[in-house]
Amino acid sequence: MNTMSDTRNLATPAVAKLPAGKVRMTASEAFVETLVAHKVKDVFGIVGSAYMDALDLFPGAGIRLINVAHEQNAAHMADGYARVTNAPSVCIAQNGPGITNFVTAVAAAYWAHSPMVVVTPESGSMTAGLGGFQETEQLPIFSKITKWQVHVNSPLRMAEHMHRAFAIAQHERGPVQVNVPRDYFYGEGEYEILPPLVIERAAGGTNSLDRAARMLAEARFPVIMSGGGIVMAGGVDEVKALAEYLTAPVVNTYLHNDSFPSGHPLACGPLGYQGSRAAMKLISRADVVLALGTRLGPFGTLPQHGMDYWPSEAKIIQIDVDSRTLGLARKVSLAIEGDAKLAAQELLARLKARGSRKPDKARLTEIRVEKDLWSVELANWASPNKKGQVGPRRALAALSKALPKYAMVSTDIGNVCSVANSYLHFDQPLSFLAAMSWGNCGYAFPAVIGAKVARPDRPAIAYVGDGAWGMSLAEIMTCVKEKIPAVAVVFNNNQWGAEKKNQIDYFDGRFVGTPLNNPDFSEVARTMGAEGYRVEHEDEVSDALKAAMRVGKPAVVEIMLTQELGEPFRRDAFKPPRRLLPKYKRFNAKQYK
Repeated sequence: MNTMSDTRNLATPAVAKLPAGKVRMTASEAFVETLVAHKVKDVFGIVGSAYMDALDLFPGAGIRLINVAHEQNAAHMADGYARVTNAPSVCIAQNGPGITNFVTAVAAAYWAHSPMVVVTPESGSMTAGLGGFQETEQLPIFSKITKWQVHVNSPLRMAEHMHRAFAIAQHERGPVQVNVPRDYFYGEGEYEILPPLVIERAAGGTNSLDRAARMLAEARFPVIMSGGGIVMAGGVDEVKALAEYLTAPVVNTYLHNDSFPSGHPLACGPLGYQGSRAAMKLISRADVVLALGTRLGPFGTLPQHGMDYWPSEAKIIQIDVDSRTLGLARKVSLAIEGDAKLAAQELLARLKARGSRKPDKARLTEIRVEKDLWSVELANWASPNKKGQVGPRRALAALSKALPKYAMVSTDIGNVCSVANSYLHFDQPLSFLAAMSWGNCGYAFPAVIGAKVARPDRPAIAYVGDGAWGMSLAEIMTCVKEKIPAVAVVFNNNQWGAEKKNQIDYFDGRFVGTPLNNPDFSEVARTMGAEGYRVEHEDEVSDALKAAMRVGKPAVVEIMLTQELGEPFRRDAFKPPRRLLPKYKRFNAKQYK
């Protein structure tokens, strides 16, 4: 059952289409008509006087404002919306403090390559630079976390700049900023409202693709890395066909568990932090690695499970639409600037032209053995329950079994949420959302709200630690108000787990800032008007999640966990502490607890 509706804002009146060419209208009308031309139905933000003249037109245009509790969450919602639709989304807020609240979420979208149009109304043009109310320079703040920025320097250029913003956000895959003086929403002029600009991509250079096909054909043990670029290009089926022809194991890049169907015999799971040991063992044997749609970011190839698995002697073929990522993080043998889906198609055609191949039964057996060993290891990983508390891995395993088919899942940063990387399996792309290498807290719940708004037909579930939950729980009010039946699974272990693990490993258990004293989050959810379920036993996990999915309204499943912790994020970033002053030497762990 889907109860997400708001008849005030979603009722789309029958409005005559604009005639071709330039039409006289106001700047606010040009702004809104450009949104309509780009099929925008939802905008995320907080109501503000700076753009209220345009906002007044939203209902008549069939555009719904998702009015949030905090602007950072609005941009996270727009991020989630863009990731599950593969189309540009929009967020907007009040000038000054409303816009600066966007920064963290826009950075997350930048590193996730999410197409977003970030509209930033600013102080009026005639008072700029005078230090007026809610005034700051808004372009420098976003200069390193956007693909493109534009300052609307005349109301007459409103439609032009907004149209360009959508084109660049989609083609260059990332957030763009349109900065608008608040008085430029007023005035009249002649505007042309253009349809979306479609830019055709290519598979890559002919010579490079020929060379790549030859390298793959001659490989003894080829492995395919399927990255986020495959999901964005809609190329999962093409990777599957290529992998089947080569009998090549396929590993997901870090936090892209939906880039290859987990149920496929060649699927080996994700690399990177808390990833699949099977994937790591198999890629370590590769003599040729085909990295499709990935920048090969350093955090996604760090040693894990005691393994430095990256095949340093293998030939690496990297294919990505962004030439700046090629050969940047990892040395490669061949770099191809091209669309990952089209490149996979072209490689398969070239390989087939060299002759048919039979499936490598020995390699299929090897892959199955490694996957079975990893499954057994995960199932038997010690994670004991305590009275009234569930072991984190037991909770994650139970959740994994109870997840609805075709669910969209987002994960926050943090110890337990990161361990979930080993337990999340998807057979459909556009299903997994995470803060990627930006790694900010408070991401998961607003992102999955945006995903649910975009795809009301699909279940939407966020995994959130109790620390991060404090940053996003206010959006329960947004879900209740807007009738968005998103579900949050909150892991309550009364600690900032990732940082506490560092204090255990490197600072002799001196706990500063990491203990928490939480309320009953399920009761808080009910107080806000949502459903709340408190889980204290392992056999309650599955039933609670299923109940939350059935209820058809916003829900929080609070799982009381033991304080067991997984491996830390950054062993590479710490050194044993040195204390030279006597006053710091005399403290011991007991005085900190």
